[in-house]
Amino acid sequence: MSGELQCYNKGCGQKFKEEENGDDVCCHHPGVPVFHDAMKGWSCCKKRSTDFTDFLNMPGCTRGKHNPIKPPEPEKRETKPLAHGEVFEVKAPKPKLPTERPSDDAPYIDLRMSVTGSLKSALARLKLQEISTPNSNGNDEALDTVAIGTKCKHGGCETEYVGPESDASDCQHHPGIPIFHEGYKFWSCCQRRTSDWNEFIRQEGCKKGDHLWHDEAGKNTLSYRYDWHQTGSQVVISIYTKCVIAEESYVQANGTNVSVSLTFEGGRKRYVNSWKLGGVIDPSKSSVELLGTKTEIKLRKIDGMPWKSLQFKENQEKM
Repeated sequence: MSGELQCYNKGCGQKFKEEENGDDVCCHHPGVPVFHDAMKGWSCCKKRSTDFTDFLNMPGCTRGKHNPIKPPEPEKRETKPLAHGEVFEVKAPKPKLPTERPSDDAPYIDLRMSVTGSLKSALARLKLQEISTPNSNGNDEALDTVAIGTKCKHGGCETEYVGPESDASDCQHHPGIPIFHEGYKFWSCCQRRTSDWNEFIRQEGCKKGDHLWHDEAGKNTLSYRYDWHQTGSQVVISIYTKCVIAEESYVQANGTNVSVSLTFEGGRKRYVNSWKLGGVIDPSKSSVELLGTKTEIKLRKIDGMPWKSLQFKENQEKM
């Protein structure tokens, strides 16, 4: 047919005469093709199909004039063939090296600390409980009295108090703290690892000393369980301290060290610890989140490299 023009609107493809090109004769798609999760469609409408032929035959969603102007074809990149004897060299990417460890003596900064709603609720419940429970701190005489059957408070010691003669026996205990990481259970003081809970409980203490029948009065600094895990961008230390008082707590760090002091259980106890880290962090991008049942310290890695352990080992310098 002479005098007919080709419409280049997407989804139309019809031929038309210029004098018949009205404002609503062309049914087309003004959007762009969208391919996602095996589905094919147009950005201008919600029609989708997994079949490519169905996609090509989807009727347009907008009416307008036909478009006789052919869109420019994409430029073709010229590929120059290799000359005789020419070698095309492909270099493998250089392996990512860990960041050089800065000085441990760099100044510490306070990490940004946030209080969650779960902690606020836990502190409110604790306050109500304290109001409804009579004060039972006891007196000095109560501290001097040990009830028969009282177990030694030292970790790893299973001795029960049977009388004054119990004080003469050795207390074989663990002075460190229990650590649970990646399925293993062990004490920080002796590092004897096991995946079996009962075997962990039965581990003989690594130090001898005197028994502890009472929670130590006037000495509220305690060792509490913590765990850690890592992602590509950060290391997260979880300390299982309940009801932390944010105003009386802090977490400080430099590029290679973290120092923690947490006042918890409504102010009755305090947790203090520090780690020489197994990698390098950016303390300015690290943070602390206080939850009702634990504290999470989120340390931003400086290089995204995986850590072999939370704490630095001296032989790492030689590796």
